[in-house]
Amino acid sequence: MDYFEWTEQLFDHAKVFDKPEALRGIRVLELTTLVLGPTTADFLGEFGAEVVKVELPPRGDTMRFVTPEGTFWKNASMGFFPENHSKYHVGIDLHSNEGKALFKQLAAKSDIIVENFRAGTLDTWGIGYRDMREINPRLIYVADSGFGQWGPFAQGRPSYDAVAQTVSGMIGISGFPGRPPILCGIFIGDWFGGLMAANAALVALHHRTNTGEGQFIDLAQSEGLVRTLDWTWIRAGLTGRNRAPAGNHDEAIGIADIFECRDGYVAAAAATDAEFAGLCEAMGDRALAADPRFKTLEARQKPEHAREALARVRAWAGKLARAEVEAAAVKHGFAAARVATARDRYEDRHLRARGTVWEYEDPLYGRMVEHGLGPKLSETPARIKWAAKPVGWHNHDVFTRLLGLSPSRIKELTEQKVIGQWAEIPGAKPPSDWAPDQGRV
Repeated sequence: MDYFEWTEQLFDHAKVFDKPEALRGIRVLELTTLVLGPTTADFLGEFGAEVVKVELPPRGDTMRFVTPEGTFWKNASMGFFPENHSKYHVGIDLHSNEGKALFKQLAAKSDIIVENFRAGTLDTWGIGYRDMREINPRLIYVADSGFGQWGPFAQGRPSYDAVAQTVSGMIGISGFPGRPPILCGIFIGDWFGGLMAANAALVALHHRTNTGEGQFIDLAQSEGLVRTLDWTWIRAGLTGRNRAPAGNHDEAIGIADIFECRDGYVAAAAATDAEFAGLCEAMGDRALAADPRFKTLEARQKPEHAREALARVRAWAGKLARAEVEAAAVKHGFAAARVATARDRYEDRHLRARGTVWEYEDPLYGRMVEHGLGPKLSETPARIKWAAKPVGWHNHDVFTRLLGLSPSRIKELTEQKVIGQWAEIPGAKPPSDWAPDQGRV
């Protein structure tokens, strides 16, 4: 069988739900807000972990009200969906002793706790790691924060993604020379930090399998971004030289930048000598590849040489359409791709076939379209089961199924405001056309 036909069948997106989940049987208790903590639990949930998301009713997670241009869709924040797939949503007032007792009962039946409050907050509430390990010694406790659980910056400092990008040094190398730094257009500190924390949790699960021991994981959002800065800090440490902003130019490759075409922009790069020769062939400038200033990667990396070569590429690309540059790249062996918009990716046939654009029917919201899962596993693929739900949507299910509470006890705790549900405001409540007699799934 042809290799690509074989892999297409092996990873067939239509068969995802016919295959087992790698983390089925693992329970994650999540007490988080905004993005960093929720993404940590979300990554685990995509591979089958049961995630119980605890929120303080009636407003819940702050991210329920963070939405582009203040626009809500069916009373939901569009910023809340991406990091809250397939979770069970419960509302518990953790300021009360009864609420803390419920949380501890859930912790006793969980494998992992994820929280992202300011360092030490849950410890002062009596539900931090030192308390939880007494209840459940096998518990893996993930504490996400801006600056870590100890150190000069740790106490009392809040953090947001923009702060993490700043502290890490990331935006110090972003932007164009002589201009202000540019913030990354996504919450990259949150998403990458969540990925690192989820990875650490999997390592801790493996350790627990071997030893029976749980542990405490400290993930600092800013330090996660430091890890992404490739040679930036290495050069500073070894040579004392700071990395300056270079716009869209990749200084390590030399010939790599964003180029304007007749109908938009393309990214193009030629790192190896063969790729650069192919680019020169496409431009009809074979002599450029033979010039000693450009013949080797080391020569092309010199700033003055790179500037001249890039100017020639820019002049060539400016006369062409994006599709023509992409076609030339395929023919001559260098890298090029148009700068895509969200609409381009939404309509992309390749991404839809691979499940990277994930379209599904949700019991509450109807047709949903979200970005799907990154890594594709042949035997235990990740999946999205349902969309994020309003505050406390799964109270009855979780408290009866996991804790064995009777309906009368749940009603009593609800009347005492220990257990709660959504406020009647956009971001926290269900769609306006939903009625309780429709049931909850």
